[in-house]
Amino acid sequence: MKENEESRLQRLWEKESSLQESGYAMIAGIDEVGRGPLAGPVVAACVVLPPKTYLPGLNDSKKVAPALRYKLAELIKEHAVTWGIGLVGHEEIDRINILQATKKAMVEAVNNTSQRPDYLLIDALRIPAPILQEAVIHGDSLCASIASASIMAKTYRDDLMIAMDDLYPQYGFKENKGYGTPRHLEALRIYGPCPIHRISFLRFMV
Repeated sequence: MKENEESRLQRLWEKESSLQESGYAMIAGIDEVGRGPLAGPVVAACVVLPPKTYLPGLNDSKKVAPALRYKLAELIKEHAVTWGIGLVGHEEIDRINILQATKKAMVEAVNNTSQRPDYLLIDALRIPAPILQEAVIHGDSLCASIASASIMAKTYRDDLMIAMDDLYPQYGFKENKGYGTPRHLEALRIYGPCPIHRISFLRFMV
C-alpha cells in the first residue's frame, strides 16, 4: 500500500521534473475552486513547491477527505517556495461571467505570490499572463503543483463559506459551500437569495 502511494506521488511529479530538466526553476501550479456554486466567490491558488516535495495523500482536492485537505494545506504553506490566493466575488462573477472571473482569480493568485514563477501549469485553462504556461486537462490529478493549488484554493474557499454560514445559516453554507444541494435550493425557494448569491446563476429558478 505504501509502495503504491509512493509510486503515485512520483508520477505526480513527472511533469514538473521534466520542466526542471529543461531549465525552469519556478514552476507554479494553478487551480480554482468554486465555478459551480450558486453563492460565494471563485477562488484560485498559485503554488510553487521545491522539487519532489513529499506530501502523502496529495491529490485533487475533491478526492481528499476534509481533515487531510487541511493537513495538506498546512504542509504546503510550510514547504512552498511561494504561494498566492486570488478571489473574485459574486457581484463580479455576475458582471463578467464565471469563466472570465475564474481567469481573473488565477491571474490575481499569480500576482499575489512573493516570487514570480517562470512557468505555469494550469488546470485546463490558459490565462492572460506574460509567463510561459500550459493547460493540463485533469491537471489536479496529474501534477503535484496543480493538486497543491487545488488543496489551497479549496480550504481557503471552504473557510470563507463556513464564515458565511454564521451570517446566513438558513442556506446551509457550512455543509454545501454554496453548491445547489436540495436543502440549499429549498432555502432559496423559501427565503430568496441572500447578499452573496450569484444572481446570474439563479435565473433557472425564475
